[in-house]
Amino acid sequence: MKNTKTYLLLHILFMFYSSAGIFSKLASGKEFLSIRFCLLYFCMISLLGMYAIGWQQIIKRIPLSTAFANKAATVIWGMIFGILFFDESVTPKRIIGLGLIVAGIIIFSFSDQNEAKK
Repeated sequence: MKNTKTYLLLHILFMFYSSAGIFSKLASGKEFLSIRFCLLYFCMISLLGMYAIGWQQIIKRIPLSTAFANKAATVIWGMIFGILFFDESVTPKRIIGLGLIVAGIIIFSFSDQNEAKK
């Protein structure tokens, strides 16, 4: 149960990491060094700072290889944010790619648990 909480926090952390891309993309459409550009850029840097601190706490609790394998979930969050905020389309190829990412994370997680039992 302890690992479940850690994995949940890890994926929430990845959501924050991916949401920094929203601010980055929004800032790119503003005039350089304008108030809005600076505010959006500050939000992006703040989220990345929170991510860096959270990442250090997570890798104290789970193996680094497992944490990095789960980092592929940022692609999922990127797709969700693209749909919600930038009206991007979902194509069959993207759905297949998303399925492969999820399958890879699940397979790696189960193989990691099996090695721990040995």
